[in-house]
Amino acid sequence: MSKKKLTTSAGNPLASNQKSITAGQRGPVLIQDYQLLEKLAHQNRERIPERVVHAKGWGAYGTFTVTNDITQYSRAKIFSQIGKQTRMLARFSTVAGEMGAADVERDVRGFALKFYTEEGNWDMVGNNTPVFFVRDGYKFPDFIHTQKRHPRTNLRSNEAMWDFWSLTPESLHQVTILMSDRGIPQTPMHMHGFSSHTYSFWNNNGERFWIRLHFKTQQGIKNFTNEESEKINGKTREYYQEQLYGAIEKGDFPQWKVYAQIMPEEEATQTPYNPFDLTKVWPHSDYPLVEIGLMELNENPSNYFQHIENAAFSPSNVIPGIGFSPDKMLQARIFSYADAHRYRLGTHYEMLPANHAVAEINHYHKDGAMRFFDNFNENPDAYYEPNSKNGPVEDHSYLEPPLKIEGDATRYEENDTYGDFKQPGDLFRLFSTEEKERLFNNIKDAMAGVSREVIERQLKLFDAADPEYGNGVRKALGI
Repeated sequence: MSKKKLTTSAGNPLASNQKSITAGQRGPVLIQDYQLLEKLAHQNRERIPERVVHAKGWGAYGTFTVTNDITQYSRAKIFSQIGKQTRMLARFSTVAGEMGAADVERDVRGFALKFYTEEGNWDMVGNNTPVFFVRDGYKFPDFIHTQKRHPRTNLRSNEAMWDFWSLTPESLHQVTILMSDRGIPQTPMHMHGFSSHTYSFWNNNGERFWIRLHFKTQQGIKNFTNEESEKINGKTREYYQEQLYGAIEKGDFPQWKVYAQIMPEEEATQTPYNPFDLTKVWPHSDYPLVEIGLMELNENPSNYFQHIENAAFSPSNVIPGIGFSPDKMLQARIFSYADAHRYRLGTHYEMLPANHAVAEINHYHKDGAMRFFDNFNENPDAYYEPNSKNGPVEDHSYLEPPLKIEGDATRYEENDTYGDFKQPGDLFRLFSTEEKERLFNNIKDAMAGVSREVIERQLKLFDAADPEYGNGVRKALGI
């Protein structure tokens, strides 16, 4: 079997790929050795900027199968009939760690999905928790700064983390989840996923429904303790990649059942909690889970960089029948995620293999770096809109029903009768005695080196959720 010919990136055949061209055995390297220069120059450019958050990730391809009829809620063709299958891509990640961080750390996990539908790509960009630390995108950069390295020490700072949380009561719900047993899932296959945000469905009659999505693992919830995670990190920093890749290679395909909580549009003004608040859950007693389908991961990508590192998920990618909501964090992410991809991957990131839609793509975006696909070649006269040159046109049949909004444009005040402490307290009271003890000790470990002032301020938040919560942490801290 003949082997392929080695060439430069321009297709020029290479006579040698072992030694530089020099002036004799002991002479200097000649600058005319363009083959050497090409190899070194390309190596300098092999790395692209890592994600600012969710840098460390693991992913695979799979299928989504509809198992229940929800066409009364959404006109999206992905849900059009029971049994319909859609190819998809999933990426799981830690929030705070850099590319080289250990997989098994106490952190929130990203749960990002891309569905390649006939109406374009739908991206569901969520987490393994139903809530988040802040409810407004204005505070997201500040929060992320506390999860990154201190400007002077270049170390992660427990002081910064707890200082921010103690001054941000809305974070308590997520903090309680993070410090509980659920803070370190054993593998990506053994955790639930959530849209976290409130999105909307809309049907063929123009009716809108507010929704929150749940992805229930069929492998069972499994978590590590701090002690167990330390032992694993001492052996390997790539545990999640090993487990996810290995399971799929063996044919042990992980699955998640997909559900939605569905709220009629008019009921959003009647709930005692703000249904668009990312720090709060919707009680299942009010809005039970409605089954939608089954997600299965069954294909490891042929190249990690090409299909996972270059994967770009953004909540701005929605399809007819799925829309947004007044969720303030969601509104901010609609811009910030797509903009992060434009910076990290380039203007035309959506044309990379992992992000390329299976639907036909027609738009009037022009030129830009690396425009390696059609640039009005087929119809060069139709490079603006409107035009009379047979260019692509809008289709009003896809118009979304109006999003009803009201109120004064102002820096708003919270008026949620639930407050920031009821749901964290409710969650705490669901824990068993053993789970509470582990929660207290996890918080103690995470508060190592934190100033007494910050600790006391955080303890008051625990007290507000439940006096037993604050007292348990005090005992663990020896206060």
